[in-house]
Amino acid sequence: MKIRTITYGTNLEYPLRASKIRKIGRFLEKARAVFEEADISVQTVRLSSQPWSSYLASKKLSAKINYVKDLEKLCKENQIDFASIGTVQDPFHIRAIPEILSATSIVSGSVTIGNPKNGIDFLACQKTAKSILEISRCTKRGFGNFRFAGIASCPSDIPFFPASYHEGKTCFSIGVECSDLVAGAFCRARSLAKAEYYLKLVLEKRFRKIDRLAQNLGKRERVSFKGVDLSPAPSLVKDESLAYAFEKLKLGKFGGPGTLAISAILTRALKSMDVKKCGYSGLMLPVLEDYGLARRWSRGTIDIGIILACSSVCGTGLDCIPLPGNISTKELYAILLDVAALSIQLNKPLSARLFPVPGKKAGDMTDFKSHYLVDCRITSVKQ
Repeated sequence: MKIRTITYGTNLEYPLRASKIRKIGRFLEKARAVFEEADISVQTVRLSSQPWSSYLASKKLSAKINYVKDLEKLCKENQIDFASIGTVQDPFHIRAIPEILSATSIVSGSVTIGNPKNGIDFLACQKTAKSILEISRCTKRGFGNFRFAGIASCPSDIPFFPASYHEGKTCFSIGVECSDLVAGAFCRARSLAKAEYYLKLVLEKRFRKIDRLAQNLGKRERVSFKGVDLSPAPSLVKDESLAYAFEKLKLGKFGGPGTLAISAILTRALKSMDVKKCGYSGLMLPVLEDYGLARRWSRGTIDIGIILACSSVCGTGLDCIPLPGNISTKELYAILLDVAALSIQLNKPLSARLFPVPGKKAGDMTDFKSHYLVDCRITSVKQ
């Protein structure tokens, strides 16, 4: 198990205060040290702000871009790996996102496309679909969409990006990468009942340790601890694949019959953990971030429909989905509508991080050349 991210939630203001970013950097440095001294590896530390429209609403686009570029520069200077400028819903602000992302490299953002109170935001879905296409065309290999998502029913202070946004008082949250432990538990089990038992046995001890260290850190530094997002973020390592972990239970290939049941079992085990939880706290299935998922996607074992079905009992929605570069705005809009509808119907947080790859068509392999993603074959959107 590793900590994927320690994310610090804060309220930013205009003009940007360098002293505030330095203070956040110092806290995150202390936080990293606390966990690494306890033999828990920390991959990244991050900053997440309230929706950027609240402090940049009246500014011209050039001023907004310069502000975000300054934020990025300060984060890099203070060893903060990534920054989120939060979520927006207003179409006026959505249209600025492609330019903001194309001008930066570690900044993320999102658009809220629906929630249980107001239902699906059809205009936001349309504008998000358009932004996804624009981002794919104005960033190298369309990689800017790694830092952008449509989100529905998502609470504040999810530690994972790009869905993260802050609300309220200063806090920090933690996201983990523990697909290796899921694989180990499922390998040991000889039945579905045992799989859930071993999974809880293996994970709870480690989650409690992280929870205890975080609670003590928060009290000592006087920063509120929001909780641990228990979602087992996957690994690019073959032996730590969530897809292959499922297959250790010998019900068949990931995506076939039994996948939904295992997804529900895993999520139930996570929800039962006696620790302070936040965020999604469910199964993550990001196709381009998991070696086995990428292989199963390439071979047609899984598709958007299957991942959405899994999201009905677990998960985070459609994450890191490779799509043809010539996909239409209408097709992207339809996908976003489905994610928003499922989220609202079930009252659960879901997001959509979609990757149209410019110059690539169905049947082609992606070529991201990124240490964050594994390449796989692009498939068509079924009609």
